[in-house]
Amino acid sequence: MSIRHGLLALLERGPRYGSQLRTEFESRTGSTWPLNVGQVYTTLGRLERDGMVVQDSEDTAGHSLYAITDEGREELRSWYGAPVDRTSPARDELAIKLAMAVGAPGVDIRAVIQAQRHHTVKAMQDYTRLKAQALDSGPADRDEVAWLLVLEQLIFQAEAEARWLDHCESRLVRLAAAATTDPAPAPPVKPRAKNRR
Repeated sequence: MSIRHGLLALLERGPRYGSQLRTEFESRTGSTWPLNVGQVYTTLGRLERDGMVVQDSEDTAGHSLYAITDEGREELRSWYGAPVDRTSPARDELAIKLAMAVGAPGVDIRAVIQAQRHHTVKAMQDYTRLKAQALDSGPADRDEVAWLLVLEQLIFQAEAEARWLDHCESRLVRLAAAATTDPAPAPPVKPRAKNRR
């Protein structure tokens, strides 16, 4: 997830200071990806170094306000216009866990899958409940629409994960069934010892 581009998008709406950017970022994403203020200021420092933002002025409380530059706007437009690259997918802890659990001694992989499925379905129900609450609250402003988009992505992602877990379980059942129907390999024949006289 690009914090860099998220901050540029917020700055395009006008100058902001770090804590304000953090609050608006979390509001827009429903605190799905919490930021700490140090992360925001580190990213602002890099953006400033790269000519994407400048310290514009201070507000009445003495906070340094950052503003997007023309280079920052161009970077933001490029980001909006380019598809998200899927050629180097992020590491997925669940996929790694299941890959390592296959054949691991003492690990009941079906129990691992069941525990994850329970967690995934509960998360999907929670996200769906949050979506219903958001829709019941009346007309949506820009931040509420953004939050709904994030929630719907989380719901679809949880649905896909549940389907994938079903697939993993059925594959393991087929593999186990195939292993029990295959004849066991014959034990190796030991060469006879020659009689010595």
